[in-house]
Amino acid sequence: MTSSISRRRFLSKSGILAGGALSVPLLSACGGSSNAAPAVIASDSERPQLLSGLQFGDVTADKAIIWSRSDRASQMIVEYDTNERFANASRIIGPYANADNDFTTRVDLSGLPPGQSVFVRVRYVDPDRGRIESETLAGQFRTMPLPDGKRAVRFHWSGDNAGQGWGINPDFGGVKIYEAMRQRDPDFFIHNGDTIYADGPIAPEQKAENGQIWKSLVTEEVSKVAETLKEFRGRHSYNTLDLNFRKFAAQVPQIWQWDDHEVTNNYSGSKDLSSDARYTEKNVALLAARGRRAFLEYAPMRYYKQSEPQRIYRSLAYGPLLDVFVLDMRSYRGPNSDNLQSAPDASSAFLGTAQVDWLIAELNASKATWKVIAADMPIGLLIADGKDAQGKARWEGLANGDDGAPLGRELEMARLLKSIKAVANVVWITTDVHYCAAHYYDPARAIFSDFAPFWEFVAGPMNAGSFGPGTLDQTFGPSAVFTKAPVLQNSSPFAGFQFFGEVRIDPQSKALTVELLDLNGVSQFSKTLAPVGV
Repeated sequence: MTSSISRRRFLSKSGILAGGALSVPLLSACGGSSNAAPAVIASDSERPQLLSGLQFGDVTADKAIIWSRSDRASQMIVEYDTNERFANASRIIGPYANADNDFTTRVDLSGLPPGQSVFVRVRYVDPDRGRIESETLAGQFRTMPLPDGKRAVRFHWSGDNAGQGWGINPDFGGVKIYEAMRQRDPDFFIHNGDTIYADGPIAPEQKAENGQIWKSLVTEEVSKVAETLKEFRGRHSYNTLDLNFRKFAAQVPQIWQWDDHEVTNNYSGSKDLSSDARYTEKNVALLAARGRRAFLEYAPMRYYKQSEPQRIYRSLAYGPLLDVFVLDMRSYRGPNSDNLQSAPDASSAFLGTAQVDWLIAELNASKATWKVIAADMPIGLLIADGKDAQGKARWEGLANGDDGAPLGRELEMARLLKSIKAVANVVWITTDVHYCAAHYYDPARAIFSDFAPFWEFVAGPMNAGSFGPGTLDQTFGPSAVFTKAPVLQNSSPFAGFQFFGEVRIDPQSKALTVELLDLNGVSQFSKTLAPVGV
């Protein structure tokens, strides 16, 4: 029988505060002076509980998303100040947490001062008994630099969280890579996707290499593949059981994007679950809708315009040194196929026409020194998806195993690369393949050569099986300048092949340095790029 634990019991046994952020005494609003009645002393069973901590997301020079989650119907209260003593705090009466949104809430702060530390406190209030309040969670983040560009920009990226059954292991120290990143105190973190593994059940114990046993925390929702909305939500809430993640999220703003495992492995319009006995719900479109809803509820991201509120691709400006472009390679793709279409059509779509047009326009309009494209999948690596009914290789990614002229999804990438040929200082970062690498795309080596050379850096996984290295398709002329991958495929986190990337932009030279680091923060590779045209 699969064992399970309750979130509250785990947090109690761990000897830590629910939520994982710093707990501060409850203070009245706006600087500690108010005529409001003080909160009453209530038992834990009466008070809202903040079991998922506090997160910050999509932070720019003057905006930030504040995210948290209650365990019951209650109202979010947010206080913030640039002084850690909250001497002149602003107070926002936030939205109601309810079952419709799995008790998640967010507030979009605006008008923040650029280049400043912002201190935040969040609590929830019982809607019927307003004097009964939750504990208060505290955290802090930095807004992005002033327009003068005198402060360096530094951020991290990775992805692939709790995959292949390698769940949160307290004996191992939890998801240690989050603590390694937190200690380096980046301005923000980009989660490249596979924020959960909805298709990967987690068992209490799993055999690892060298006879070791990996012991995972298990909840009801992660003990099977996710099919119901409750199970998809439970996958996301499971990640917040990790103390390292909660400490990290209360300090480092995040930018989330998604990939396939938020729904099921390699899903597209051609995904067929009819022979997968793990699933009673075979409708992939329905699973995708539930997975997207849960992702959007738990991601600390700013919702897009009302015309497309579930849109995930977006751009964020970080002063004169950096613009970040976040892609969605999952929502608009055609069915996974042999990927050999000779002309672009709906079946060969990957980003989709609208997203490609948007990215071309945004990149050409960008005035930032560096343009970083956060992609949920690499461009040139061969990523297979089994075979089709005719026995032909089916492809999950852009590349198709044919080193010739662009075909299939490569046609879309060729159009994109050609259209941004004159845009200087474009760098791609990605995850997905569960090892780290540095790829250089050189038109002098490529079959399709009408583009400017560029770098693509790969990092991950975060707490999942390690694989690789993969094979590069030569249509766009990539070479693997560096790779680090395990010999044993699906190596556990014990083996240490868990990676994140760090990007640093120097405000004086404008040079961009990319460093690949392991789960202990030990450097594996570094590359400094001088800016063109500066």
